[in-house]
Amino acid sequence: MCFHPDSTVTLATMTCSEIAAVIKKLAELCLELQQKYEWIQVFENKGAIMGCSNPHPHCQIWASSFLPTEPSKKDEMQKEYFKKHKRILLMDYTKRELNYQVRVVVESEKWACLVPFWAVWPFETYLIPKRHCLRLQNLDDEEIEDLASMLKKLLCKYDNLFQTSFPYSMGWHGAPSGKYLNKKNDDGEDACFYWQLHATFLPPLLRSSTVKKFMVGYEMLAEAQRDLTPEKAADILRNLSTIHYKDQ
Repeated sequence: MCFHPDSTVTLATMTCSEIAAVIKKLAELCLELQQKYEWIQVFENKGAIMGCSNPHPHCQIWASSFLPTEPSKKDEMQKEYFKKHKRILLMDYTKRELNYQVRVVVESEKWACLVPFWAVWPFETYLIPKRHCLRLQNLDDEEIEDLASMLKKLLCKYDNLFQTSFPYSMGWHGAPSGKYLNKKNDDGEDACFYWQLHATFLPPLLRSSTVKKFMVGYEMLAEAQRDLTPEKAADILRNLSTIHYKDQ
């Protein structure tokens, strides 16, 4: 799905109203697909370094009749936490991070952007609503408008870091759909009530616009290593301007 008729813009340089229109269209498409497919994956690969062969600003939507590996793991962990604590895992996590503040990049009335403590990529971030929300298509108009503003701020910070059009892969994870929509838990709620919508940004750049992190050797064979702490990454991003460097 194309974001804009102009091939020279990105989400970082689009207006908040233009970004909100993109979010609303994505929500509409997810709503259209949710009855038929169990998993709807919205994602964007930005930049040639991320394998993007089409420079026109766009994202992709893949729908499948099964839960892929990563969403399946998240489903299992969130379900297990809810059974044990009767609370939403990612809601508890977000509240703790907002109280602690050290890994918060930017915060608004309805959204929080954090560097997760388990982050692997140098400037990896989580974008998560403060209200319990299962799926992208469940966001209300105010949350969409606020999300557009948050995306604008975060992506301007990314571009400002090395004064370049910052490459990344990002995507949304929300509750499964399809057959799951017709299931209820013991309280009569959505069977996936334990889920919380969130987006993940995975940018590869490390020290400059030309130096990226590589997953090689020990990281491929044993365990991923960080080049800087999540706290340091959050501090760097937090202190960057939300005004795009081309407009300063």
